[in-house]
Amino acid sequence: MSVSQSRLKVLEKIEELEKEGLFDRDVEDDPPTTPLVPGTVDYTNKKLWSKIAARFASILGEHHFEGMLRRGDVVLKEIRGRENLDAIKSCGALITCNHFNAFDNYAVNKAISPALKSRYNLYKIIREGNYTSFGGFYGFLFRHCNTLPLSSNLSCLKELMSAISTLLDRGEKILIYPEQGMWYNYRKPRPLKLGAFRFAAKSHAPVLPIFITLEDTEALDADGMPVQAYTVHILPAIFPNNNAGIRENSEYLCRKNYEFWKATYESFYQKKLEYTTNGEVDPCSI
Repeated sequence: MSVSQSRLKVLEKIEELEKEGLFDRDVEDDPPTTPLVPGTVDYTNKKLWSKIAARFASILGEHHFEGMLRRGDVVLKEIRGRENLDAIKSCGALITCNHFNAFDNYAVNKAISPALKSRYNLYKIIREGNYTSFGGFYGFLFRHCNTLPLSSNLSCLKELMSAISTLLDRGEKILIYPEQGMWYNYRKPRPLKLGAFRFAAKSHAPVLPIFITLEDTEALDADGMPVQAYTVHILPAIFPNNNAGIRENSEYLCRKNYEFWKATYESFYQKKLEYTTNGEVDPCSI
């Protein structure tokens, strides 16, 4: 089976962007983003329909992912570090993860389920275009699986920030991809966005870093690429300093998160983390 040309182009684009040090650029051919309008999103599921849709979409999404596991389309090989969930069971927390596949959030959900109020209670911060521009089955999941679209509209962004504070205060767990954007099957940790950690710093909530490592299996996916076996590494929670300000804590949480990811990468793959980029790579950027 030959590898699809579209996947090869994505891999070539990733290689080019790494050399240029442009780690936050999109590489997928997604539909154009339709901007959100203030008042469109019921971020905290206050409305009855939102609650019903969220539960239904979460059940559908879980069923779909479990089917992928049974068929071998995704291989969840191992979950390590579940003892680190104890630190966040009784409080709200920001969960970070490297982003390399559209379904990696389900692996995270499965891994941290013992720390959730119910297995359907993981909230996910997603890109605006995923929320507004996809139709069909996946579009329904994007809009209703406890998703929190990160909008380019300032008023919508204020709504999101208020909702995140509310959710963290009531003990919810929120998944965010601080690398910004998905890089298909990319194994290295990418530089992180400081803004992602501002959410936790503002609410004095802990960050729970998760890093997923990948191994090729003998099976091939629909694009002719090796199916990846996931090992989910749940790393120690990072707590903000109560005596520090939002900016200082954002920087601390970000750099500590990257440090944990880097150590996990080097330990698992047994090699030093190196980029093809010329010059130094700042682990945290605006």
